[in-house]
Amino acid sequence: MSTTQQAPTGETLDVDHSDAAYRDWLKEAVRKVQADANRSADTHLLRFPLPEKWGIDLYLKDESTHPTGSLKHRLARSLFLYGLCNGWIRPGRPVIEASSGSTAVSEAYFAKLIGVPFIAVMPRTTSAEKCRLIEFHGGQCHFVDDSRKMYEESARLAAETGGHYMDQFTYAERATDWRGNNNIAESIFRQLELERFPEPAWIVATAGTGGTSATLARYVHYMQYDTRICVADPENSCFFDGWTTGDPDVTCDCGSRIEGIGRPRMEPSFVPGAIDRMMKVPDAASVAAVRALERAIGRKAGGSTGTGLWSALKIVAEMVAAGRRGSVVTLLCDPGDRYLDKYYSDAWLAEQGLDIAPYTTAIDSLLATGVWR
Repeated sequence: MSTTQQAPTGETLDVDHSDAAYRDWLKEAVRKVQADANRSADTHLLRFPLPEKWGIDLYLKDESTHPTGSLKHRLARSLFLYGLCNGWIRPGRPVIEASSGSTAVSEAYFAKLIGVPFIAVMPRTTSAEKCRLIEFHGGQCHFVDDSRKMYEESARLAAETGGHYMDQFTYAERATDWRGNNNIAESIFRQLELERFPEPAWIVATAGTGGTSATLARYVHYMQYDTRICVADPENSCFFDGWTTGDPDVTCDCGSRIEGIGRPRMEPSFVPGAIDRMMKVPDAASVAAVRALERAIGRKAGGSTGTGLWSALKIVAEMVAAGRRGSVVTLLCDPGDRYLDKYYSDAWLAEQGLDIAPYTTAIDSLLATGVWR
Protein backbone atom coordinates (compact mmCIF):
# COMPACT_ATOMS: atom_id res chain seq x y z
CA MET A 1 0.00 0.00 0.00
CA SER A 2 1.44 3.36 -1.06
CA THR A 3 0.90 6.74 0.54
CA THR A 4 0.63 10.12 -1.14
CA GLN A 5 3.95 11.93 -1.33
CA GLN A 6 3.80 15.37 0.25
CA ALA A 7 6.18 18.07 -0.93
CA PRO A 8 7.85 20.22 1.66
CA THR A 9 6.26 23.66 1.76
CA GLY A 10 7.19 25.65 -1.32
CA GLU A 11 8.73 22.70 -3.24
CA THR A 12 7.51 20.90 -6.41
CA LEU A 13 7.70 17.12 -6.63
CA ASP A 14 9.31 16.09 -9.91
CA VAL A 15 9.82 12.50 -11.12
CA ASP A 16 11.28 11.92 -14.59
CA HIS A 17 10.97 8.41 -16.09
CA SER A 18 12.61 9.35 -19.38
CA ASP A 19 14.55 6.47 -20.91
CA ALA A 20 16.72 7.48 -23.86
CA ALA A 21 17.51 3.90 -24.88
CA TYR A 22 13.82 2.91 -24.85
CA ARG A 23 12.84 6.01 -26.87
CA ASP A 24 15.48 5.19 -29.47
CA TRP A 25 14.12 1.62 -29.68
CA LEU A 26 10.54 2.93 -29.90
CA LYS A 27 11.31 5.34 -32.74
CA GLU A 28 12.99 2.57 -34.72
CA ALA A 29 10.12 0.13 -34.06
CA VAL A 30 7.50 2.65 -35.23
CA ARG A 31 9.59 3.47 -38.30
CA LYS A 32 9.77 -0.23 -39.26
CA VAL A 33 6.01 -0.74 -38.92
CA GLN A 34 5.22 2.41 -40.91
CA ALA A 35 7.78 1.47 -43.55
CA ASP A 36 5.94 -1.83 -44.05
CA ALA A 37 2.80 0.14 -44.98
CA ASN A 38 4.77 2.50 -47.20
CA ARG A 39 6.23 -0.28 -49.33
CA SER A 40 3.00 -2.30 -49.56
CA ALA A 41 0.86 -1.56 -52.59
CA ASP A 42 -2.90 -1.26 -52.08
CA THR A 43 -4.98 -4.41 -52.47
CA HIS A 44 -7.00 -5.10 -55.61
CA LEU A 45 -10.73 -4.70 -56.16
CA LEU A 46 -11.87 -7.75 -58.15
CA ARG A 47 -15.12 -8.03 -60.11
CA PHE A 48 -17.38 -11.03 -59.66
CA PRO A 49 -18.99 -11.74 -63.06
CA LEU A 50 -22.71 -10.95 -63.20
CA PRO A 51 -24.98 -10.71 -66.28
CA GLU A 52 -24.49 -7.29 -67.89
CA LYS A 53 -28.22 -6.75 -68.33
CA TRP A 54 -28.73 -6.60 -64.56
CA GLY A 55 -26.88 -3.29 -64.32
CA ILE A 56 -25.25 -4.41 -61.07
CA ASP A 57 -21.55 -4.69 -60.29
CA LEU A 58 -20.26 -6.96 -57.52
CA TYR A 59 -16.71 -6.43 -56.24
CA LEU A 60 -14.45 -8.24 -53.80
CA LYS A 61 -11.74 -6.27 -52.01
CA ASP A 62 -8.86 -8.76 -52.22
CA GLU A 63 -7.14 -8.53 -48.84
CA SER A 64 -5.28 -11.81 -49.44
CA THR A 65 -2.50 -9.93 -51.25
CA HIS A 66 -1.11 -8.33 -48.08
CA PRO A 67 2.39 -9.55 -47.05
CA THR A 68 0.84 -11.94 -44.51
CA GLY A 69 -2.02 -12.94 -46.77
CA SER A 70 -5.14 -11.60 -45.09
CA LEU A 71 -7.33 -8.70 -44.08
CA LYS A 72 -5.78 -8.96 -40.61
CA HIS A 73 -2.50 -7.47 -41.84
CA ARG A 74 -4.13 -4.02 -41.69
CA LEU A 75 -5.42 -4.71 -38.17
CA ALA A 76 -2.11 -6.08 -36.90
CA ARG A 77 -0.23 -3.03 -38.19
CA SER A 78 -2.72 -0.70 -36.48
CA LEU A 79 -2.59 -2.68 -33.23
CA PHE A 80 1.20 -2.62 -33.14
CA LEU A 81 1.32 1.13 -33.76
CA TYR A 82 -1.34 1.63 -31.08
CA GLY A 83 0.52 -0.55 -28.57
CA LEU A 84 3.90 1.02 -29.34
CA CYS A 85 2.67 4.61 -29.15
CA ASN A 86 0.85 3.86 -25.88
CA GLY A 87 4.07 2.50 -24.39
CA TRP A 88 2.60 -0.98 -23.92
CA ILE A 89 5.01 -2.92 -26.17
CA ARG A 90 8.51 -3.02 -24.74
CA PRO A 91 11.82 -4.42 -26.02
CA GLY A 92 12.46 -8.04 -25.12
CA ARG A 93 8.97 -8.63 -23.73
CA PRO A 94 6.49 -10.86 -25.57
CA VAL A 95 3.36 -9.71 -27.34
CA ILE A 96 0.50 -12.14 -26.68
CA GLU A 97 -2.73 -12.42 -28.66
CA ALA A 98 -5.97 -14.40 -28.50
CA SER A 99 -6.63 -15.36 -32.11
CA SER A 100 -8.17 -18.03 -34.31
CA GLY A 101 -5.22 -17.69 -36.64
CA SER A 102 -5.01 -14.95 -39.27
CA THR A 103 -4.51 -12.06 -36.84
CA ALA A 104 -1.84 -14.12 -35.10
CA VAL A 105 -0.06 -14.75 -38.42
CA SER A 106 0.06 -11.02 -39.10
CA GLU A 107 1.04 -10.09 -35.54
CA ALA A 108 3.84 -12.67 -35.58
CA TYR A 109 5.15 -10.93 -38.70
CA PHE A 110 5.17 -7.49 -37.04
CA ALA A 111 6.64 -8.86 -33.80
CA LYS A 112 9.53 -10.33 -35.78
CA LEU A 113 9.87 -7.05 -37.68
CA ILE A 114 10.51 -5.08 -34.48
CA GLY A 115 12.33 -7.91 -32.68
CA VAL A 116 9.99 -8.94 -29.84
CA PRO A 117 8.72 -12.47 -29.01
CA PHE A 118 5.16 -13.41 -29.96
CA ILE A 119 2.75 -15.97 -28.51
CA ALA A 120 -0.59 -16.82 -30.15
CA VAL A 121 -3.29 -18.28 -27.91
CA MET A 122 -5.57 -20.26 -30.23
CA PRO A 123 -8.23 -22.97 -30.29
CA ARG A 124 -6.73 -26.40 -30.80
CA THR A 125 -8.87 -26.76 -33.95
CA THR A 126 -7.05 -23.92 -35.76
CA SER A 127 -5.90 -25.00 -39.22
CA ALA A 128 -2.44 -26.57 -39.41
CA GLU A 129 -1.43 -24.16 -42.18
CA LYS A 130 -2.12 -21.12 -40.00
CA CYS A 131 -0.05 -22.64 -37.20
CA ARG A 132 2.78 -23.25 -39.66
CA LEU A 133 2.64 -19.62 -40.81
CA ILE A 134 2.73 -18.29 -37.23
CA GLU A 135 5.82 -20.36 -36.52
CA PHE A 136 7.35 -19.40 -39.88
CA HIS A 137 7.21 -15.76 -38.77
CA GLY A 138 8.87 -16.64 -35.47
CA GLY A 139 5.77 -16.91 -33.30
CA GLN A 140 4.82 -19.57 -30.78
CA CYS A 141 1.44 -21.36 -30.73
CA HIS A 142 -0.26 -21.89 -27.37
CA PHE A 143 -3.46 -23.94 -27.64
CA VAL A 144 -6.66 -24.01 -25.59
CA ASP A 145 -9.37 -26.66 -25.87
CA ASP A 146 -12.22 -24.20 -25.30
CA SER A 147 -12.17 -21.06 -27.48
CA ARG A 148 -13.96 -19.15 -24.72
CA LYS A 149 -10.84 -19.51 -22.57
CA MET A 150 -8.53 -17.67 -24.99
CA TYR A 151 -9.01 -14.28 -23.35
CA GLU A 152 -8.19 -15.26 -19.78
CA GLU A 153 -5.31 -17.50 -20.86
CA SER A 154 -3.80 -14.64 -22.86
CA ALA A 155 -4.10 -12.30 -19.88
CA ARG A 156 -2.53 -14.93 -17.64
CA LEU A 157 0.44 -15.40 -19.96
CA ALA A 158 0.97 -11.64 -20.20
CA ALA A 159 1.01 -11.30 -16.41
CA GLU A 160 3.32 -14.30 -16.05
CA THR A 161 5.85 -13.13 -18.65
CA GLY A 162 5.65 -9.36 -18.18
CA GLY A 163 4.48 -9.10 -21.78
CA HIS A 164 1.62 -7.24 -23.42
CA TYR A 165 -1.76 -8.84 -24.19
CA MET A 166 -2.68 -7.11 -27.48
CA ASP A 167 -6.43 -7.91 -27.10
CA GLN A 168 -7.61 -7.36 -30.66
CA PHE A 169 -11.21 -7.95 -29.59
CA THR A 170 -11.17 -4.84 -27.41
CA TYR A 171 -8.87 -2.52 -29.33
CA ALA A 172 -9.58 -3.25 -33.02
CA GLU A 173 -12.17 -0.52 -33.43
CA ARG A 174 -10.10 2.18 -31.73
CA ALA A 175 -6.64 1.31 -33.12
CA THR A 176 -7.73 1.99 -36.72
CA ASP A 177 -8.10 5.56 -37.97
CA TRP A 178 -11.63 5.35 -39.38
CA ARG A 179 -11.59 8.89 -40.79
CA GLY A 180 -9.16 7.92 -43.53
CA ASN A 181 -5.38 7.46 -43.71
CA ASN A 182 -5.75 4.75 -46.38
CA ASN A 183 -7.94 2.51 -44.24
CA ILE A 184 -9.91 -0.17 -46.03
CA ALA A 185 -13.00 2.04 -46.47
CA GLU A 186 -11.11 4.97 -47.98
CA SER A 187 -9.29 2.53 -50.27
CA ILE A 188 -12.55 1.00 -51.54
CA PHE A 189 -14.10 4.35 -52.41
CA ARG A 190 -10.93 5.61 -54.07
CA GLN A 191 -10.75 2.50 -56.25
CA LEU A 192 -14.40 2.87 -57.26
CA GLU A 193 -14.02 6.48 -58.43
CA LEU A 194 -13.90 5.60 -62.15
CA GLU A 195 -16.49 2.80 -62.02
CA ARG A 196 -20.02 3.31 -63.32
CA PHE A 197 -21.45 3.15 -59.79
CA PRO A 198 -18.73 4.75 -57.65
CA GLU A 199 -20.83 4.90 -54.48
CA PRO A 200 -21.88 1.33 -53.63
CA ALA A 201 -25.41 0.60 -52.49
CA TRP A 202 -24.05 -1.88 -49.93
CA ILE A 203 -20.75 -2.96 -48.44
CA VAL A 204 -20.84 -6.41 -46.82
CA ALA A 205 -18.35 -7.31 -44.10
CA THR A 206 -17.97 -10.18 -41.67
CA ALA A 207 -17.16 -9.86 -37.98
CA GLY A 208 -14.33 -11.43 -36.01
CA THR A 209 -13.42 -8.51 -33.81
CA GLY A 210 -15.97 -6.12 -35.31
CA GLY A 211 -13.22 -3.63 -36.13
CA THR A 212 -13.61 -3.78 -39.93
CA SER A 213 -17.36 -3.22 -39.90
CA ALA A 214 -16.88 -0.34 -37.44
CA THR A 215 -14.26 1.27 -39.70
CA LEU A 216 -16.46 0.90 -42.80
CA ALA A 217 -19.59 2.23 -41.12
CA ARG A 218 -17.90 5.16 -39.40
CA TYR A 219 -16.15 6.21 -42.61
CA VAL A 220 -19.40 6.07 -44.60
CA HIS A 221 -21.16 8.22 -42.00
CA TYR A 222 -18.23 10.63 -41.73
CA MET A 223 -18.10 11.11 -45.51
CA GLN A 224 -21.92 11.41 -45.72
CA TYR A 225 -22.34 8.60 -48.23
CA ASP A 226 -25.64 6.78 -48.73
CA THR A 227 -23.89 3.39 -48.73
CA ARG A 228 -25.37 0.87 -46.28
CA ILE A 229 -23.28 -1.58 -44.23
CA CYS A 230 -24.32 -5.22 -43.81
CA VAL A 231 -22.52 -7.62 -41.47
CA ALA A 232 -22.74 -11.35 -42.22
CA ASP A 233 -22.42 -13.68 -39.22
CA PRO A 234 -21.84 -17.48 -39.34
CA GLU A 235 -23.41 -20.17 -37.21
CA ASN A 236 -22.22 -20.48 -33.58
CA SER A 237 -21.58 -16.76 -33.28
CA CYS A 238 -23.16 -14.10 -31.08
CA PHE A 239 -22.93 -10.90 -33.10
CA PHE A 240 -26.26 -11.43 -34.89
CA ASP A 241 -28.10 -12.45 -31.74
CA GLY A 242 -26.68 -9.59 -29.71
CA TRP A 243 -27.49 -7.08 -32.47
CA THR A 244 -31.07 -8.24 -33.00
CA THR A 245 -31.92 -8.52 -29.29
CA GLY A 246 -29.91 -5.54 -28.07
CA ASP A 247 -28.24 -7.79 -25.50
CA PRO A 248 -24.44 -7.24 -25.45
CA ASP A 249 -23.99 -10.08 -22.95
CA VAL A 250 -25.32 -12.88 -25.18
CA THR A 251 -23.06 -15.95 -25.39
CA CYS A 252 -23.02 -19.31 -27.16
CA ASP A 253 -21.43 -22.63 -26.21
CA CYS A 254 -19.89 -23.72 -29.54
CA GLY A 255 -16.98 -22.33 -31.52
CA SER A 256 -17.40 -21.18 -35.10
CA ARG A 257 -16.46 -23.52 -37.94
CA ILE A 258 -15.74 -20.49 -40.12
CA GLU A 259 -12.26 -19.52 -39.00
CA GLY A 260 -11.47 -15.85 -38.48
CA ILE A 261 -15.05 -14.79 -37.83
CA GLY A 262 -17.81 -15.75 -35.45
CA ARG A 263 -17.32 -15.33 -31.72
CA PRO A 264 -18.81 -16.98 -28.59
CA ARG A 265 -19.56 -13.51 -27.22
CA MET A 266 -20.27 -10.04 -28.64
CA GLU A 267 -16.80 -8.52 -28.71
CA PRO A 268 -16.13 -4.99 -27.36
CA SER A 269 -14.86 -3.81 -30.78
CA PHE A 270 -18.20 -4.57 -32.45
CA VAL A 271 -20.20 -1.32 -32.79
CA PRO A 272 -23.81 -2.44 -33.34
CA GLY A 273 -25.30 1.04 -33.67
CA ALA A 274 -23.10 1.91 -36.64
CA ILE A 275 -24.29 -0.81 -39.03
CA ASP A 276 -27.55 -1.09 -40.96
CA ARG A 277 -28.21 -4.80 -41.42
CA MET A 278 -27.10 -8.25 -40.37
CA MET A 279 -27.52 -11.73 -41.83
CA LYS A 280 -27.06 -15.10 -40.14
CA VAL A 281 -25.49 -17.38 -42.74
CA PRO A 282 -25.46 -21.19 -42.54
CA ASP A 283 -21.95 -22.63 -42.62
CA ALA A 284 -22.86 -24.82 -45.58
CA ALA A 285 -23.84 -21.67 -47.51
CA SER A 286 -20.44 -20.09 -46.72
CA VAL A 287 -18.64 -23.13 -48.12
CA ALA A 288 -20.88 -23.26 -51.20
CA ALA A 289 -20.11 -19.59 -51.86
CA VAL A 290 -16.30 -19.93 -51.73
CA ARG A 291 -16.50 -22.86 -54.10
CA ALA A 292 -18.72 -20.78 -56.41
CA LEU A 293 -16.12 -18.01 -56.21
CA GLU A 294 -13.43 -20.40 -57.44
CA ARG A 295 -15.61 -21.42 -60.36
CA ALA A 296 -16.30 -17.77 -61.20
CA ILE A 297 -12.85 -16.18 -60.95
CA GLY A 298 -10.44 -19.09 -60.41
CA ARG A 299 -9.46 -18.08 -56.87
CA LYS A 300 -9.75 -20.08 -53.66
CA ALA A 301 -10.66 -18.14 -50.52
CA GLY A 302 -11.32 -18.83 -46.86
CA GLY A 303 -14.70 -19.52 -45.33
CA SER A 304 -15.22 -15.98 -44.05
CA THR A 305 -15.11 -14.76 -47.66
CA GLY A 306 -17.92 -17.19 -48.42
CA THR A 307 -20.04 -15.87 -45.56
CA GLY A 308 -19.79 -12.35 -46.92
CA LEU A 309 -20.21 -13.41 -50.55
CA TRP A 310 -23.41 -15.36 -49.78
CA SER A 311 -24.91 -12.25 -48.17
CA ALA A 312 -23.71 -10.02 -51.03
CA LEU A 313 -25.34 -12.32 -53.59
CA LYS A 314 -28.58 -12.20 -51.61
CA ILE A 315 -28.47 -8.39 -51.77
CA VAL A 316 -27.74 -8.56 -55.51
CA ALA A 317 -30.81 -10.78 -55.95
CA GLU A 318 -32.94 -8.21 -54.09
CA MET A 319 -31.66 -5.44 -56.36
CA VAL A 320 -32.42 -7.51 -59.47
CA ALA A 321 -35.95 -8.24 -58.23
CA ALA A 322 -36.54 -4.54 -57.52
CA GLY A 323 -35.02 -3.40 -60.83
CA ARG A 324 -32.35 -1.38 -59.05
CA ARG A 325 -28.93 -0.70 -60.57
CA GLY A 326 -25.77 -0.11 -58.58
CA SER A 327 -22.76 -1.76 -57.00
CA VAL A 328 -22.11 -4.03 -54.03
CA VAL A 329 -18.73 -4.64 -52.35
CA THR A 330 -17.64 -7.49 -50.11
CA LEU A 331 -14.25 -8.76 -48.94
CA LEU A 332 -11.91 -11.55 -50.02
CA CYS A 333 -10.44 -11.97 -46.55
CA ASP A 334 -7.70 -14.60 -46.95
CA PRO A 335 -6.56 -17.32 -49.37
CA GLY A 336 -8.17 -20.73 -49.55
CA ASP A 337 -4.89 -22.64 -49.47
CA ARG A 338 -5.01 -22.27 -45.68
CA TYR A 339 -8.18 -24.37 -45.63
CA LEU A 340 -7.67 -27.14 -48.15
CA ASP A 341 -8.30 -29.69 -45.41
CA LYS A 342 -11.57 -27.97 -44.44
CA TYR A 343 -13.72 -25.96 -46.83
CA TYR A 344 -12.30 -27.64 -49.92
CA SER A 345 -12.43 -31.15 -48.47
CA ASP A 346 -15.55 -33.25 -49.09
CA ALA A 347 -14.43 -35.55 -46.29
CA TRP A 348 -14.41 -32.63 -43.83
CA LEU A 349 -17.88 -31.57 -44.99
CA ALA A 350 -19.20 -35.09 -44.41
CA GLU A 351 -17.55 -35.23 -41.00
CA GLN A 352 -19.22 -31.94 -40.06
CA GLY A 353 -22.59 -32.98 -41.48
CA LEU A 354 -22.65 -30.09 -43.96
CA ASP A 355 -24.63 -30.45 -47.19
CA ILE A 356 -23.70 -27.64 -49.55
CA ALA A 357 -25.77 -28.91 -52.51
CA PRO A 358 -28.92 -26.79 -51.87
CA TYR A 359 -26.84 -23.63 -51.47
CA THR A 360 -24.80 -24.39 -54.58
CA THR A 361 -28.06 -24.80 -56.49
CA ALA A 362 -29.32 -21.47 -55.15
CA ILE A 363 -26.19 -19.63 -56.31
CA ASP A 364 -26.21 -21.29 -59.73
CA SER A 365 -29.92 -20.48 -60.13
CA LEU A 366 -29.36 -16.83 -59.25
CA LEU A 367 -26.50 -16.42 -61.71
CA ALA A 368 -28.49 -18.16 -64.46
CA THR A 369 -31.92 -16.60 -63.92
CA GLY A 370 -31.59 -13.65 -61.56
CA VAL A 371 -33.94 -15.36 -59.13
CA TRP A 372 -32.94 -16.22 -55.55
CA ARG A 373 -34.45 -19.56 -54.59
